[in-house]
Amino acid sequence: MSERPIALVTGAARGIGAACARALAAEGFRVAIHHNASAEAAEKLAGELPEAFALRADLAVPAQVEALLDTLAERVGRVDVLVNNAGLTRNAPTPVMKLDDYDAVAALARGTWYLTKLMLRRFMMKQKSGRIIQISSVVGHIGNRGQSPYTMAKAGLDALTRSLALDLAGRNILVNSVAPGFIETEMTAALPDTAKERILERIPLGRMGTPEEVAEVVAFLATRGSYIQGSVIHVNGGLYGG
Repeated sequence: MSERPIALVTGAARGIGAACARALAAEGFRVAIHHNASAEAAEKLAGELPEAFALRADLAVPAQVEALLDTLAERVGRVDVLVNNAGLTRNAPTPVMKLDDYDAVAALARGTWYLTKLMLRRFMMKQKSGRIIQISSVVGHIGNRGQSPYTMAKAGLDALTRSLALDLAGRNILVNSVAPGFIETEMTAALPDTAKERILERIPLGRMGTPEEVAEVVAFLATRGSYIQGSVIHVNGGLYGG
C-alpha cells in the first residue's frame, strides 16, 4: 500500500474536479480520479499526478457505487478525504422541464449521498478519521433561472454537510462545503457574451473565479482547518456572502 494519504475526487476529469485533484496531489495525496464518461481525460490527468489512478462509475447506479468502494478497498485499503464534486445540469424553465431531466439530477444527488454513506461505513468510521468536502454552489443559495433541479441538489449538499456534522459528532470526521460562484469552466465558456456580462455586473470583484481558486480552499479543508465543521465556505468574488 502507498504511504501517501488517499483522496477520492468525484467528477475529477476536468474543471473544478481536476483542479482539486492537482491541488491534493501537491499536498501529498494519492488521488483516485473518478469519472463517468470522460475516460481519456481522467487517464491523462492520472498520468500527470504521482501514484494517481482513474476510476469509472455512474454514481446514479447503486451497484456501481458499491463496486467503486470495492475497488478502493482492494487497491488502496483506505480513504482519508472524499471530495464530492460530481454534478449534473438539466436546464429548462420549471413549467416545461421534463420529469426525466429532474430524475437524472436527483439520481446523481442520491448517488452522492450513497457514496458518502458507504465511505463512512467502510473506511472513515473504522479509521476514526476522515474529511468530506462537498462542492456545492452559490446557486443553491441564490437560485438560478432554468436550473431548479440543479439548485435543489446543490442546496441539498449544504444541508447534508450540516446534518453529517451532527451525525458524526465525536468521530474525528470533518464535513464541510465549498460553494463556488461563477467559475471559468467549459460550462461558463459556452455562455453567450451578453450572459457573461450580466454575471460580471453582479460580482464585486468584477471577474469570474478559476478552478484553482476553488481547489486551494478544498486543499486547505483537506489538510488544515481542524476546527471547521459543518460549514459552507463561499468562493464567489463577493456575489453572495452566506
